[in-house]
Amino acid sequence: MQEPTLPGGHHELDPYTPHSGNLGYRISRYDLELGYRVSSNRLSGTATITATSYQQLTRFALDLAGSMRVERVTVNGARARYSHRSGKLSITPPSPVPPGGVMTAVVKYGGTPRPVRSPFGDVGWEELDNGALCANQPNGAPSWFPCDDHPEAKASFHFEITTDSPYYALANGRLTSRQRRAGQTTWTYDQVEPMSTYLASIQIGQYQHRTLASRPVPVYALVPPALSAEFDVSFARQVQMVTAFTEMFGPYPFPQYTAVVTEDDLDIPLEAQSFSTFGANHCDGTLDHERLIAHELAHQWFGNSVTGARWRDIWLHEGFACYAEWLWSQHSGGKSADEWGRHYYEKLAGTRFATPLADPGTRTMFDDWVYKRGALTLHALRLRLGDGEFFALLRRWTAKYRYQSATTEDFIALASTFTSESLADLWRGWLFTPELPAYPEL
Repeated sequence: MQEPTLPGGHHELDPYTPHSGNLGYRISRYDLELGYRVSSNRLSGTATITATSYQQLTRFALDLAGSMRVERVTVNGARARYSHRSGKLSITPPSPVPPGGVMTAVVKYGGTPRPVRSPFGDVGWEELDNGALCANQPNGAPSWFPCDDHPEAKASFHFEITTDSPYYALANGRLTSRQRRAGQTTWTYDQVEPMSTYLASIQIGQYQHRTLASRPVPVYALVPPALSAEFDVSFARQVQMVTAFTEMFGPYPFPQYTAVVTEDDLDIPLEAQSFSTFGANHCDGTLDHERLIAHELAHQWFGNSVTGARWRDIWLHEGFACYAEWLWSQHSGGKSADEWGRHYYEKLAGTRFATPLADPGTRTMFDDWVYKRGALTLHALRLRLGDGEFFALLRRWTAKYRYQSATTEDFIALASTFTSESLADLWRGWLFTPELPAYPEL
């Protein structure tokens, strides 16, 4: 593959996922026309990809799993030569694309989607007992569509999903139309706000659609009818949670929010832009899993709207969402954030694990060490700044980098504007030192 001829800022491959992402261009829009047969787990698709080159391209690549078979590729309306191996669709346009040139690549493909194997486990398209979902984080999006699979590579999306009519099909963004023909229904969604590929998701199942709130933020639910009563208890405070987080973190960043509960049990809930997916085991008629409901909702601000530019910055997603759990607990009359902080500090201190939060490495980027230490870092910052400045910082963070990508260094720089004192010792101890520092005190 060609090396970039322009310096950083255009695109750099991520060392945590070195085989994902591509050089030479930036995608601005995906139009995905998909057909899915639930009984056979068969996917057919046409992806229309609009991009701009930042160097002359005689060849470029997209990420696409080997389980998908490519039938035809065009670039700017003309047939293009291609090869597809090792998870890369390499395309040779009929004529070179000049620097700054706009190109439209259309890929017709299909196959039996399945998760891709990665150092993080199996990720991507997942077949359920009665439907399907997508669990893309961090590099599973190519299991079902060709893309530039990099967290910084955000684009708008248009989805048209045709599936069997008994099934409800959900995708990111706003539902703009639903048309039924001959036993099948086509669902059309527009995700206008830029989105990273790992957050692109489809949920297909036999769900009951419910409206939990219509304003100021529309809040919906997709629930199996058999779990309706349990949902009423487990998700009773979902709307109040949206209101509380809006006050803490700033305006909700997307047109609506949907909580999905599958008929299957899931190991962990899944966040996607504008919705979250929970297993039946998280909807058991108790409030035992409410912290997970808070965690996934908080990702709409931290991770989905403001996205870490590199996977090493994962604490900007998970540490913030974990701290939101503690904030919700205190807000709703449970343990305070400080009580949760002390509880998890003791658990972390009892482990032999040690790695710097700002660069945890691929093996541990989804470890509890990152989640809880990230939350403790924010608690230490809150104690240093005071509540007024701390929550003003969070609201400024979500406003300044809304729909953008940001780094740990960006957060450090922004935080420095909310105090006249140096925070160097705090960042050194909590972000850049492998060992756990002392518990933060006022």
